[in-house]
Amino acid sequence: MDQFTINLLFVGASFALYIGIAIWARAGSTSEFYAAGRGVHPVTNGMATAADWMSAASFISMAGLIAFTGYDNSSFLMGWTGGYVLLALLLAPYLRKFGKFTVSEFIGDRFYSQTARVVAVVCLIVASTTYVIGQMTGVGVAFGRFLEVSNEMGLFIGAGVVFAYAVFGGMKGVTYTQVAQYCVLIMAYTIPAIFISLQLTGNPVPALGLFGDHAASGEPLLAKLDAIVKELGFNEYTAHHADTLNMVLFTLSLMIGTAGLPHVIMRFFTVPKVSDARWSAGWTLVFIALLYLTAPAVGAMARLNITEMMWPNGGINGEAVSVEQIETDPQYAWMSTWEKTGLLAWEDKNGDGKIQYYNDKSADLQAVAADKGWTGNELTKFNRDILVLANPEIANLPGWVIGLVAAGGLAAALSTAAGLLLAISSAVSHDLIKGSINPNISEKGELLSARIAMAVAILVATYLGLNPPGFAAQTVALAFGLAAASIFPALMMGIFSKKINNTGAVAGMIAGISVTLIYIFLHKGWLFIPGTNSFTDADPLLGTVKSTSFGVIGAVINFGVAYVVAGMTKETPEEIKDLVESVRIPRGAGAAQDH
Repeated sequence: MDQFTINLLFVGASFALYIGIAIWARAGSTSEFYAAGRGVHPVTNGMATAADWMSAASFISMAGLIAFTGYDNSSFLMGWTGGYVLLALLLAPYLRKFGKFTVSEFIGDRFYSQTARVVAVVCLIVASTTYVIGQMTGVGVAFGRFLEVSNEMGLFIGAGVVFAYAVFGGMKGVTYTQVAQYCVLIMAYTIPAIFISLQLTGNPVPALGLFGDHAASGEPLLAKLDAIVKELGFNEYTAHHADTLNMVLFTLSLMIGTAGLPHVIMRFFTVPKVSDARWSAGWTLVFIALLYLTAPAVGAMARLNITEMMWPNGGINGEAVSVEQIETDPQYAWMSTWEKTGLLAWEDKNGDGKIQYYNDKSADLQAVAADKGWTGNELTKFNRDILVLANPEIANLPGWVIGLVAAGGLAAALSTAAGLLLAISSAVSHDLIKGSINPNISEKGELLSARIAMAVAILVATYLGLNPPGFAAQTVALAFGLAAASIFPALMMGIFSKKINNTGAVAGMIAGISVTLIYIFLHKGWLFIPGTNSFTDADPLLGTVKSTSFGVIGAVINFGVAYVVAGMTKETPEEIKDLVESVRIPRGAGAAQDH
């Protein structure tokens, strides 16, 4: 059986499972559509939240970014994991106790303002839509390789699958679909990692193998990797080379952005009790840890495998891989298949029949390159988003493992895309239409408007996914910055400060989202249109602060503006102060109120 057929079987079987679950768990009421009837078990919810959380950025892109940068990109791991702890401890139990369906509804009621609710909806849609772009990027990459279609066709197929199980199932359908997707994605991530760890270190636990010895040489794995990449003119893998200020800001931006993501917060509205929200958070951390402890090992081992494949004859002092070997050796067949997607490319620039892979910008290597007759790095393109998906092929693992990874990559992207689209649709139908435009709309009408809103959101997200502003994880980092600058401060002040009134909250959110969005557009292009940017992340506007790191500055602006404006305007009403006090008391949770 050829690899294409195996891929079809794995992907087709997983899709049939997701759609079947969605039909079985179809939402029949707004409570089931928005919050799964508040009857989800904490363990089930923990697994679904983990799938919702571990998007294409975590599954497809993160290990690739770590692999080609090393220690400096560990900020993705630190920021996302730390942020989830922040969310679990500071926000989730209190928001569940409030007893609403959506984040925007909480903000509207806490700040006793329809304007605050509408502004929160706008912030939510901006952040979630940016996030979805990254997921659609991952969908296109996965389909492009494993189903041998273009990235564009992959986006359209993925959009159709999401439409089938998210539009009809709502939160109830999405919850149980995400449980299945978690099982698929975690097996798809860990099984290849176990195989590769055994090959390179003899240790079946990748996280331990990372700090073990390289089986072939007897050296510590990381020491060998450091030596090889340094020899090729790249930075040492385990050393810190990036700007420290930007790294700290980036990590903080990811952390507080995590705690402001509406599609993750919504999951805590689905459990029966406040205590269940806390248990859900704990179980989610366990399920997330299974992947996040493995990712650094996947990145390091893949980088070592790729480097040794490009220099199979003893490193830079030996001979590079030949064009003939790439074209004829089955071990290199993955390069030809990924080349067809346009995400991998090489060129024999000096016509010597070899493909030299090295850092041609390294001053230390320029003399060596000139002496050997090299004219530049000949591995001209290696998209970071392909590394995890290509990893089983690079390591020459069995075909069924490659098929499983195909299904896992799509599960990761589609599960988060569904959660985000649900957050967008509920914001439009429940908070905007029912909350502001037509409060008397029937439950049937509200459910219909939610499904229409989701369908429109899918179309918009698919269109934007055709031209992403960066790799999947980089695009997602922009969304975290937007959530950090807008939603997170409003939630924190809403729960822990009685002083902030409606005017302060609205002013803070508008200031935070506006400044952050402008900073991102200045670096990534207005509305992410290529060529319309004035700066780049290599040469940013504000010192060394990249667009992906600006969210924490936006959050500080949000907090500052909110407190200044609140201090200059009318004091928060006593009944709202009492409401804040009741939310912070850790006892019980009332039934959801629909109004």
